[in-house]
Amino acid sequence: MVTLRALTLDDAPALTRIYSGASVRYTTGRALPLDQAQEKIRSALARAAETPRAQWSWGIFAADEMIGLIALRRRSPVIGTISYILREDTWGRGHATDAARQVVAFAFTTAGLDRVEAMHHPANPASGRVLAKAGFIHTGTADHPSADGTAVPYETYAIRHQRS
Repeated sequence: MVTLRALTLDDAPALTRIYSGASVRYTTGRALPLDQAQEKIRSALARAAETPRAQWSWGIFAADEMIGLIALRRRSPVIGTISYILREDTWGRGHATDAARQVVAFAFTTAGLDRVEAMHHPANPASGRVLAKAGFIHTGTADHPSADGTAVPYETYAIRHQRS
């Protein structure tokens, strides 16, 4: 089981380790230097102070060590998206699935959303398995431009709040 907590500037070195190696293969494709990690955290802290709040970011912790980052973004009053990244040496242990489940529960309760969406690069099927295990349903594909300008068909997923 993982725990989630708000980011602090002290998390910047851990964030640089998370955004490196194979972990960035299907995101930016490049490592995150310390100054950019600090700016990423400052931006997350500034968004946390906004009203109404449109984004939440949490560090993912296992055994008191930050191993990833997960974010929830409000896209409309009732729809949000999640994104996550884990340090490469922690893959395959259920950490991303656990974090995603926690964020979905937060989205449907605290944030008051009715639907949460996510997507992953087509060459990263492990991320699709994370989403499926967290309760998301595959909904199709959406084209996103790559660095060379060609369209890449990202796999899309969604989960709806089941009201009792």
